[in-house]
Amino acid sequence: MTNMIFVEPDGTERTVDAPVGLSVLEIAHKHGVDLEGACEGSLACATCHVIVDPSWAPKLTPPTDDEEDMLDLAFGLEATSRLGCQIIMTEALDGLKVRLPRKS
Repeated sequence: MTNMIFVEPDGTERTVDAPVGLSVLEIAHKHGVDLEGACEGSLACATCHVIVDPSWAPKLTPPTDDEEDMLDLAFGLEATSRLGCQIIMTEALDGLKVRLPRKS
């Protein structure tokens, strides 16, 4: 089983089981992590915005143009911002670390 780490806005880290094939959004929901995902992963909002740890960002598939367009709507955008619904867990991402942005 692969794992990933969610970092809360206050800096608290939470390591969770992260099954291969699930998105970061699905993993968050499975473990009660406060990541909204209003469009349920259909790439129609930016409420699953996460900030990927800079050491992990180069290991991800680059964002599509559609994801980039949605990210433009996200609050607190950073250089390694991504949508959680678009990051699919793989064996190579075991240990992935993402930070949840502040709500405002």
